[in-house]
Amino acid sequence: MTRKITAALIALAIFGGAAAHATENQMLIAADNCYAVGQRVAAQRGAQLASAQAVSGGCKIVLIIPGGNGQRPKRVEMVVNG
Repeated sequence: MTRKITAALIALAIFGGAAAHATENQMLIAADNCYAVGQRVAAQRGAQLASAQAVSGGCKIVLIIPGGNGQRPKRVEMVVNG
């Protein structure tokens, strides 16, 4: 019985760590995708991308939109599909 428990604990340690590592990789890929999505949205709006991060349901991006006629730039946050 203790051998089964020990084997289960070892398997959990090995595969649990692999799952955590896979999740980190998925988060990095999602962040890269969100940055690319943010760059595309910024270009479409004539803005500059300030930040991009993966959130549930898409990408949260922050854009800096230049002000016109001497006005200050606007900071706009939005969640877009990514």
